Amino acid sequence: MSVRWETLELHTARPFGIARWTHTSYPRTFVTFEQEGVTGRGEAAPNAFYGETAGTVAAVLPLLAPALTDPWDWDGLHARMAALMPFHHPSVKCALEMAAVEWAACSAGVPVGRLLGLSPAPLPESSFTVGLGELEDMRREAREAAARGHGVLKVKLGTAQDERIVEALREEAPAAALRVDANAAWTRPQARRMLGVLDAARVELVEQPLAAGDLEGHAGLRAFSRVPLVADESLHHVSDVRALAGAFDGVNLKLAKLGGPLQALAALRLARAHGLQVMMGCMIESSLGIAAAAQLAGACDWADLDGALLLGDDPFTGLEWTAGQLERPTGPGWGVQRA
Repeated sequence: MSVRWETLELHTARPFGIARWTHTSYPRTFVTFEQEGVTGRGEAAPNAFYGETAGTVAAVLPLLAPALTDPWDWDGLHARMAALMPFHHPSVKCALEMAAVEWAACSAGVPVGRLLGLSPAPLPESSFTVGLGELEDMRREAREAAARGHGVLKVKLGTAQDERIVEALREEAPAAALRVDANAAWTRPQARRMLGVLDAARVELVEQPLAAGDLEGHAGLRAFSRVPLVADESLHHVSDVRALAGAFDGVNLKLAKLGGPLQALAALRLARAHGLQVMMGCMIESSLGIAAAAQLAGACDWADLDGALLLGDDPFTGLEWTAGQLERPTGPGWGVQRA
């Protein structure tokens, strides 16, 4: 039995901006668990908003890796990781949980989705994200994405020009479903003004308009908004879902922020129990991380799984895309291979 890992610097094809930052480079750590000739793999995609960096991953992974002993004992893995590191460190726990789950699926010779009894339904069409930047660059990116056949666009907002951006992208892609992500950047007055703009532009949904902890503000917006509100930064743990049900219409689940596919599955089921709609989302990550999210996405209302499409140097192959329509991998485990 062995657990090993390596960190690679992945790069986006063009600078990718949100309200908090613009980056072109993303360190990602890939975990491999091997036992009895069978291999399971996972990806750690740290995000500073959730308290993680490449440095914390490098420091915490050697401490948590010993928790991965019996790859069939998923509850035990979760409990051991919590005992070793009670602080969240979700992307590291995600990588280890992914590796255990894929090992089990490969041992059985089936895709992870079949092992977990997940829906084989076709995946919702994924949005393609237009990152924040100069307005003309955003126009061009939206126009090019629509020309490639992407029927769902997601635009990052959080600037003084948000109204102009929404109107410009609606002009460039009049037939596309348009989604908006403010990444917690708006004040309450800004959000109230922008909701009218979004409604006029036929925006399908808005992610995280206000600060993560402002549930009261989100509940107030939801009371009069005709555009559904979806929680992202407000959701860190499975246990957050219940409190969010009174303030949002839906939740965005990301394996790397929740701690792995099993944690995301638990959050999905809890969201449904509370009447919430569900988006399966992602970080900027390789096709390995996207393949893991895809196994759960058939049970969701929306998908935002374009993280690997934004890369210029994806280290994995095996995902098949037709514009924004992703085919769920059918091979054993996650169904992707190292390039």
